[in-house]
Amino acid sequence: MRVVFMGSPEFAVPALQHIVLSGYRVAAVYTQPDKPAGRGRYTAPPPVKEAALTLGLSVIQPTSLRTLEAAQQMTDFRPDVVVVAAFGQLLPQRVLDIPRYGCLNIHPSLLPRFRGASPVAAAILAGEEFTGVTIMLLDKGMDTGPILTVAQIPISAQDNAGILTGKLSLIGARLVVETLAYWTRGEIAPRPQDDALATYCKPISKEDGKMDWSLPAVELWRRVRAFNPWPGCYTRWQGKQLKLLEVYPLAGIGVAGTIVSLSQGAGRPEAAFGVLTGDGILGVLQVQLEGKRPMSSAEFLRGQRGFIGSILA
Repeated sequence: MRVVFMGSPEFAVPALQHIVLSGYRVAAVYTQPDKPAGRGRYTAPPPVKEAALTLGLSVIQPTSLRTLEAAQQMTDFRPDVVVVAAFGQLLPQRVLDIPRYGCLNIHPSLLPRFRGASPVAAAILAGEEFTGVTIMLLDKGMDTGPILTVAQIPISAQDNAGILTGKLSLIGARLVVETLAYWTRGEIAPRPQDDALATYCKPISKEDGKMDWSLPAVELWRRVRAFNPWPGCYTRWQGKQLKLLEVYPLAGIGVAGTIVSLSQGAGRPEAAFGVLTGDGILGVLQVQLEGKRPMSSAEFLRGQRGFIGSILA
């Protein structure tokens, strides 16, 4: 069976590897164009491109799939099925119609919950106890196609978006290989999504990471987890950005943004300080001051006189 794989970020790499190891013939790998990255703004390839080249696969990096030429190129690969995992572009109908078994998408949520661009972060922000992976048939909508298979996992209090995405990428890789076998044998009946239960999540921006200390500690705790590793949650101290890398919520009352000591045994012992919020205290375990390396809150506190009692912006 001939497969065309489409994906770009690290999330998609395990799926590509599993498909190859399972004996499917990957005719081509589609991924996004190389983009500037890092402080030096050097050109970096998407992780899927690097993985595909390592596997000896042909790589296509279209700027658009909406041209007749792009559709013809896809047709020339003669795919029986197309597998999509965070590719980064919507597929036009003329591309969706090419493979006889359709285009299967690996979506990291329990559809129809959290359709859209940031489902992993959205599940953490919403305080969900469970999330998962849905394998669905793509149609012209945004994650609206019929469902083929689903796998569910719990969300741990220690999960941030990076950790949870890693878990879901491995689950999705195994699930899509299983689904391909059953689907192409005609042993799966597609199940339409219930649009009445649908929720949507928007793309995340850098501004989403700015801490609003008037919010409850529980919500800020979820934000720090949801926006790790990107864009990260941050506040300002003495004119510099202070990133909050690991936190947890506590009970407490006071002026929002005020830094308090936790040295009296409140909460987890490794947290040296907390920040008062609109409802509760956000205990801080690890921070990173602009231009410095990540460090524990205790280590940071030793180098910052007058920090306790001040108010963060």
